[in-house]
Amino acid sequence: MINDSFECENCHEEIIKHPEWSARNHCPFCLHSKHLDDKFPWDRESKCLWIMKPIDIDYKKNKWNMVKHKCTKCWKEILNKVAPDDAFLEFVQKRNKII
Repeated sequence: MINDSFECENCHEEIIKHPEWSARNHCPFCLHSKHLDDKFPWDRESKCLWIMKPIDIDYKKNKWNMVKHKCTKCWKEILNKVAPDDAFLEFVQKRNKII
């Protein structure tokens, strides 16, 4: 895992390295990600490299809250752990208004 800074390809915010976690794989503001992994988390073998949209939430006993991302090109779905500074509550509120 690499903890790098990056620019979000969805909202264009500049994302800094996460100070407490080993790595950051999605934007903490809009929660969008990039399709980098192929067969397992952090393999960075995806050929798609498209934007992944947050579509749902989940809860895993050992990983706590998770955001489900779906690739906007190939439709692959991936779960990502929520970081402490993510706009997770805002996403849940928007999601609950849609349901």
